[in-house]
Amino acid sequence: MQGWLRSPALWTAALATVLALAFLGSRGLWEPDEGRYTNVALNMLDSGDWLSPRRNDEVGHWTKPPLTYWAIAASVAVFGPVEWAARLPAALSYLMCVWLCWRIAARLAPGTRAAAPVVYATMLFPFGASQLITTDYLLAAWTTLAMWAFVEARFAPSPHPRRWIALMWAALALAFITKGPAGLFPLPVVLLFDFLLPGRRAHRVLQWFGMLLFALLALPWYVAVFHGNPGLFEYFVGDELVNRMTTGEFGRHAEWYGWIEIYVPTLILGTLPWTPTLWRWARGLPALVRPWWKDPQRRQRDAHWLLLVLWLLLPLLVFCFARSRMPLYVLPLFVPMAVIVALQWTREDRHLPPWPRLLAWAVLLLAMKLAAAWWPTHKNADAWAEAITARAPGPIHEVVFVEDMARYGLHLALGAEIEKISLDALQQPRFNPPYDEPLAVELAEHEAGVVWICKQADWKTVRERIQAYGYRAIPLGEPFERRVMFRVEPRRQRGEDAPGAR
Repeated sequence: MQGWLRSPALWTAALATVLALAFLGSRGLWEPDEGRYTNVALNMLDSGDWLSPRRNDEVGHWTKPPLTYWAIAASVAVFGPVEWAARLPAALSYLMCVWLCWRIAARLAPGTRAAAPVVYATMLFPFGASQLITTDYLLAAWTTLAMWAFVEARFAPSPHPRRWIALMWAALALAFITKGPAGLFPLPVVLLFDFLLPGRRAHRVLQWFGMLLFALLALPWYVAVFHGNPGLFEYFVGDELVNRMTTGEFGRHAEWYGWIEIYVPTLILGTLPWTPTLWRWARGLPALVRPWWKDPQRRQRDAHWLLLVLWLLLPLLVFCFARSRMPLYVLPLFVPMAVIVALQWTREDRHLPPWPRLLAWAVLLLAMKLAAAWWPTHKNADAWAEAITARAPGPIHEVVFVEDMARYGLHLALGAEIEKISLDALQQPRFNPPYDEPLAVELAEHEAGVVWICKQADWKTVRERIQAYGYRAIPLGEPFERRVMFRVEPRRQRGEDAPGAR
């Protein structure tokens, strides 16, 4: 029993669990991403339609495949409509990556298996991302699972490598229904690795049974929604894939220097406190790689290094050339970086820092998480919910944003439907239009329990437009975050002004 209590694996698991789950629900949802993903998941849960992602009853939300929404909706269904339940899938994905770090390191270099999961668990960026509701941590978990399965197939003395290849394709399928083609980035890595190592192709990656398993798991949802929504296939390929990769349409740092602006700080600061070790590895990388070009035997001897270098650098090169760049895109690459740190220590004959230092860093990470709950920001859905509840005269069934950013996190905080409307009827794209409907249509619905919100600078225009349609806008208390909250009711007689509207 005492030997078990001294096990590094036990203490690593305990450390990672505390880092993942402590204070998970200590802050409200932050807009826009956390609110948007949670809102779509809640709409699935409320409607019972788990096939079509929707931002409300009228409009679909087709920017991502459904697996993240399914995970959030399932968690909320089990644990209730609370913030920590919505974040739980990301936190569990972080823990899964910690465990996979241990498994991968144990196979590639057994002497590093204790260090690699500790490094990953305490890296600043993976820890911080585990507290955010996005698609990226589920993607990181599935792609890492695929790479672990490949490592087992190629490096383990297993009599059944085909089973591991099947697991790899199953994991790629889950990644594909999490974030589409972005989930397939491990495939060129493993194909190039097999090409560079002679004799490694006895059990090929491109096996018919693996690709069939991928098709059975990944494609049914796509087939169903493409069939029910003509034109959706062209939208996915044209807008969500080609335009994101080749244009600056989405405004995500498409400038030539965008990769420097986004990925360099993410990799330097995000790998703290292990950045110096990675820097030493990067400095020695040319000397490591140079002999591989002409010496197949050297590649064979350094196979574990070759795989890690390809796993890190090949996707990173693609991310740098793509015109859509965000910090979370490189999250799946922190697993190979953690294993690289552990292998670099072995090469330098170093060891993990003492546990008191690691625990001090962990306490600092937890303090940062707790501080985020008290950080004043207009993106906090809980603050908006409190302001609306304090001003609303009765039950709130819907919140309507008039030509303003919709705060979709209010769906979880208030249990209300969220809509974003335009003042005029506009020509909008069929899929993912900027607005749900025009003002005239929303007014004609005559719904009860609606709180309206517009920018304070637009209040006069919005009020006059509402009056022109035969209604009056009545402010609810003082403006909040430079927004006016108001309710709308039919005018009792022509020409009557809303009291207090001036």
